[in-house]
Amino acid sequence: MIKSLRQEWLANVRNDLLAGLVVALALIPEAIAFSIIAGVDPKVGLYASFCIAVVIAFVGGRPGMISAATGAMALVMVTLVKEHGLQYLLAATLLTGLLQIIAGWINLGTLMRFVSRSVVTGFVNALAILIFMAQLPELTNVSWHVYAMTAAGLGIIYLFPYITKAIPSPLVTIVVLTVVAIGLDLDIRTVGDMGALPDSLPVFLLPDVPLSLDTLRIIFPYSLTLMVVGLLESLMTATIVDDLTDTTSNKNRECIGQGVANIAAGCIGGMAGCAMIGQSVINVKSGGRGRLSTLSAGVFLLALLMLVGDWVAKIPMAALVAVMIMVSIGTFSWASLRNLKEHPASSSMVMVATVIVTVFTHDLAKGVLVGVLLSGFFFAHKVGKLFHVRSNSEDEGRARVYRFTGQIFFASADRFVASFDFREVIEKVVIDVSKAHFWDITAVSALDKVVIKFRREGVEVEIVGLNAASATMLDRFAVHDKDDADQLMGH
Repeated sequence: MIKSLRQEWLANVRNDLLAGLVVALALIPEAIAFSIIAGVDPKVGLYASFCIAVVIAFVGGRPGMISAATGAMALVMVTLVKEHGLQYLLAATLLTGLLQIIAGWINLGTLMRFVSRSVVTGFVNALAILIFMAQLPELTNVSWHVYAMTAAGLGIIYLFPYITKAIPSPLVTIVVLTVVAIGLDLDIRTVGDMGALPDSLPVFLLPDVPLSLDTLRIIFPYSLTLMVVGLLESLMTATIVDDLTDTTSNKNRECIGQGVANIAAGCIGGMAGCAMIGQSVINVKSGGRGRLSTLSAGVFLLALLMLVGDWVAKIPMAALVAVMIMVSIGTFSWASLRNLKEHPASSSMVMVATVIVTVFTHDLAKGVLVGVLLSGFFFAHKVGKLFHVRSNSEDEGRARVYRFTGQIFFASADRFVASFDFREVIEKVVIDVSKAHFWDITAVSALDKVVIKFRREGVEVEIVGLNAASATMLDRFAVHDKDDADQLMGH
């Protein structure tokens, strides 16, 4: 226990603290931007980001992952805030947290096993594209100074590590470009131009909404959507950070942790949040690995706002745009482009479809859902083709034995039925399924159809070789022979 705590908190102190500072600086404009998207005061997003980062550092299942207010969650909140106001958003945030805790309690995190690598790759690529696209407003209809500062920022980010890796290059970029912008008195957008920064500590409060079924009816659909989007983004990000750091994480603990963090955020006037792929990549690329990096990101965020808010407001957006472009370049799986020709066509289609749907809808949940459904379709199609049948005549032509190999389920049930010759004049049919398995009621229904059809023609049917699981399935759902379960077992 003590060894685990030391590994997660104290194994990488200097790098965790420096990475946390970089993340905190990058969190400020994003939290403000997401607040504006949701239609609430910048304080709502900034307080949420501080609170969620601090809480998740202790209760989350993925050390080194950054959670805060996010754009994906903000998009879900827009209508609720517009129609019912901030207090209902805070109530929805509390309910979201409760639903996420329940999801973790019932082990919903294990569902990540059903998300294929192609979907994860598509998710990563789509996020990289969305992160880049989110920077474009800062690069359109601006003076040449912005382009020069952004280019200089990218130069520092990629070249400074050749001098030393002791200090994260994104932090150096932010400091240098801020000094240059102030020193030359450049007329370019700064963090302060995005909205007023809070100048006081958050206070505990409960949403001022009536405790009634009407309130629940209003907030539940939004909370349910926020729960799904939040957990989806968090679990996918956890998988990505697992890959980046070559470590594992507890997905169910992460679900519960996200819920606890959102409840805490709602109690100090913050909006619901989840894991942030961009900030998590910044953290990892800057050397952050442990829980201390996540905690320090939240603490530094509040400290920067309280102690040096005036200086933070002067950070040029060009510096943060350069950092986010680095994140999008580092996040995108460039190998996936080379693999389009090498990987199976179905895998490539799943990846591309996930990217297209996510980018065009700006909805991570829809993109992943399409990817998972396509993966399931292609898998069922592939398994359905692994189905073979051999038949031979016996007893001087009076009987025929059909021997099946493979999986019999909804994708192969029609082929199973089509394998039989119902016009052949015989006395007996033996269906040998010792090398096959019946998976669902569609398969059982197909067997019913075959048996009943033969019996109507006066042909005796014997089923042999059923394994225990298939026999149980037939015993429960088949209608052709309810009276003789032993016969179905081939006895």
